[in-house]
Amino acid sequence: MIESTFKILIADDHKLFSEGLASMVKQIKGTELTGIASNGQEALDLIILNPIDLLITDLHMPGMDGLELIRNVKQKYPNIKILVISMHNEPSVIEEVFDANAEGYILKDATREEFLKAIDRILYDGTYYSNIVLENLLRRSREKKKSTENKIHLSEREIEILSLIMQEYSSEEIAEKLFISKRTVDTHRKNILQKTHCRTLVGLIKFAYENGIG
Repeated sequence: MIESTFKILIADDHKLFSEGLASMVKQIKGTELTGIASNGQEALDLIILNPIDLLITDLHMPGMDGLELIRNVKQKYPNIKILVISMHNEPSVIEEVFDANAEGYILKDATREEFLKAIDRILYDGTYYSNIVLENLLRRSREKKKSTENKIHLSEREIEILSLIMQEYSSEEIAEKLFISKRTVDTHRKNILQKTHCRTLVGLIKFAYENGIG
């Protein structure tokens, strides 16, 4: 259950859909809906007036679309979390959102339970990409021609830990499962980030899926 106070903004040009999302957000304890924008520029203007913790956005909107909005927000306000809700599940579109470092992506036919789960996961420094979105991202990664010249090599233990990270295990849970100390797990996590040149959990997830780990 969400206990902290979080400010949330919705960006979607379909009024009926955005009002439905707003109704669900208002029922989440400890959150405040700061507004509803109909395009990317309006969303940016509202963020300037009232800083937020989470942006929930569609991708296709008039004027500044969702993808451009995500890139702008991540550049200007990197601490703002972003959840994409879109009807599009094309692998190429998902990859663009992933590369823009959005913390989550679900489809517009998702259930209310999945929507609330995604918000809760993202607000507490996690990520949430629905199963079908992840499957399409993985297919996209496999379709792309991979270069073997600069292949990144992880140790068996690092692969094991990365796999558990993908399964949403915390450092404490990984340590308990592998019978090692939390400090050792944290050291492995640091080494994995350095080897993969990833700076965020989203980037790490992308690396894992591109390399069939998880």
